[in-house]
This record gives sequence, C-alpha cells and structure tokens, in this order.
Amino acid sequence: MKNHRTLSMGISIVTAAMFLLTGCFAAQQDTEAMIAGKTVKTADTMSMEQEEDKMDNNNLHTIYLAGGCFWGIEAYMKKLPGVYDTDVGYANGNTENPTYEQVCYNNTGHAETVRVVYDPMSISTEQLLDGFFKVVDPTSTNRQGNDRGSQYRSGIYYTDEADKAIAKAVADRQQEKYTSPIVTEILPLDNFYLAEDYHQDYLDKNPGGYCHIDLNDADAFIEEEGLGMSNLSSLIRPEDYPVPSDEVLREKLTDIQYQVTQKNDTERPYTNEYASTFEKGIYVDVVTGEPLFSSEDKFESGCGWPSFSKPIIPEVVTEDSDTSFNMVRTEVRSRAGNTHLGHVFDDGPKELGGLRYCINSASIRFIAYEDLDTEGYGFLKPMFDM
Repeated sequence: MKNHRTLSMGISIVTAAMFLLTGCFAAQQDTEAMIAGKTVKTADTMSMEQEEDKMDNNNLHTIYLAGGCFWGIEAYMKKLPGVYDTDVGYANGNTENPTYEQVCYNNTGHAETVRVVYDPMSISTEQLLDGFFKVVDPTSTNRQGNDRGSQYRSGIYYTDEADKAIAKAVADRQQEKYTSPIVTEILPLDNFYLAEDYHQDYLDKNPGGYCHIDLNDADAFIEEEGLGMSNLSSLIRPEDYPVPSDEVLREKLTDIQYQVTQKNDTERPYTNEYASTFEKGIYVDVVTGEPLFSSEDKFESGCGWPSFSKPIIPEVVTEDSDTSFNMVRTEVRSRAGNTHLGHVFDDGPKELGGLRYCINSASIRFIAYEDLDTEGYGFLKPMFDM
C-alpha cells in the first residue's frame, strides 16, 4: 500500500524550494508493461502481467481514482476494509513517463491518481465509489481543497467495462445531493505512470504531512456501510492463505518451527520467542500467514507460553481431542494451514471469557501494528480502535 501529494500551481517559492531539497522532482524509473492495452509504469521487478495474474488468483479488482492530491486519497482508501493495495501516479495525460515537476508545470494533462486494488467480496465497487465521493467534491472543476490545476480534477478511470455502468449509477445517485452538476469524469484508463517513490505512502512516512481530506471520514464511512469488524469473517478467508509444499516449508521454517507446526512438537516454556511479548500487533500462522490472534487478547498466564483469551475470529482455529502423554486435552490447530498451534484450557481469566489459548511461539509470527499496512494486514487496524 502507498501514499503521497503534490504542489498546487500557485505554490510559493519557499515551499517549492523545500520540495526540491527533498528530491521532489526525482526521475521516474523506466520499467514499462502493458495491461489490457494501457501504458503503465512500474518500479517492481515483477512484470505487470505477473502482478495481474496474482490479483486474478486472489479475486482482486482494480480501479483508478483521482480526487485532488493523491497523498490524501491514497491514505483514505487504505483505511477501507477490503482494499488490498494502492499506488499513486499520473493518469490519462498526453506526455509519456512524466515527472512530478512536468505534471505540475508543463501541462501534461495527467491527473494525480490512485490505483486501488481491492477485494469485491469484501467491499463492492459501488461501496468503494460511494466512499470516494464522501471525500471528493464532484462539482468542483480542477480543484480539491487548496489544490488547483487540471492535475487535481476528479475522475474515475476503469479497465473493466462493467465498472463504467457502476460508476455512472453511483454518480447519478450522488447528483441528488448537489444543485450544481457533477463534473467527475468517468473514462477508460488510457495510461497510468507510477509517481516517484517519495510520493508512495507519503502520509505513512510523514504523518503530519499535508492532507486535503479528513481521514476520520473513513471511519465514519466504514460505520455507515457496516464494513467494520463485523465483516471480519468475510475478510479473513482460508483460500487467501495457501499451504506451501513440504519442501518449501523445510526451507522456510526453522527446525523448531517445523517440528512444532508439522510434527505436533512443543517448545520449552519461558525461553520461546513471544512468551513475554506484549507489543501492539497481531500473530499470524507462521506457515500460511493467516491472522490468528491479537495483542489485544494476550495476557500473562505464568505458564511460559504465549496465552490468548480468544482468536481474532473463532473460524481461524479448529479444535481436536489430544490424548497424548496420558492426558486429555483440546488441541488447537490453524484453519487454513492445519498447523499445530498448542492447546486451549478453561482456566483463563473469567473477565476475559475464561479460556486460555496456550500457543507455541514457533507456530506464530508477530506483526507489529505499525507494519500491518506494509505486511498486507491493514484491514485489521480498526480492531485496535474498538
């Protein structure tokens, strides 16, 4: 996921100098690829064809949205559940491979645009566009917030013809809210060039940076559309977390991780990695990456292993009877990976529900809250605000 913004045409000399010092006008990298006949620039080593194949395998969809400074639009979109990835760039202009400086001052015709990759099963195209219109003034020509110029026009650019009718229907419904006509253009994507790297994820890198929209509007929209944590079961799907082959696992996992996850072994208490970890974040299956537990539900039990009062959602763990070592216990395994995690007991804190999920550190991987977006788990952030 990414984020950035741009100088308005009337920028002061002092502000321009500051941007120049930070490499504002860095040159764009030259790797090119074609998607459905549209020109796209990418800095990734993976070809866009490979990237599109990956998206298809994950049932993902892509649309391009312009609404003023792309820093704010990207940051806003990243907060919506179901949004998988974002990039900022320059779309539908008449100059090949433009730099930011050229877009600002050379009348290239490009619009600052965010490529939004999302899961339609989690957030529909209609919902995504409703969210877009919540923070964009669609009646304003070549202006959003304090930014003026044709590069700040609002637009919806599609690569799937079916999105055209959806976008027009959403715009027609939005028109009922305004007396002035909506000028947001709805057009097929003609070209899209990635913006310079410093623009990507700009507000993540610069939390106090300029933003022409109120990012809290994302929380309000999520609430209005019922896209919050109540939708987690549809957001965490087993098919999104395939199990690697045994050969890959033997290379990927340490000896103790392999023995615990694949051979039902148990690591030693107190000396394992996460027994004393209480940092804010989530714990995922070390085998598949499926989200399993949250730091919000972790507690000190004194048993020497990580202890949780519950999983993120009940579906991500399964239970089996375990009669090994002449004991009767309830084994806990991950849903997608069938990974041996540990056991669940009924001696947990009553105020937390009374359960204690005693989990091997070797079966899980911790992802800190601040890394959720870059690791692909940004949709779980609202869980920490409840």
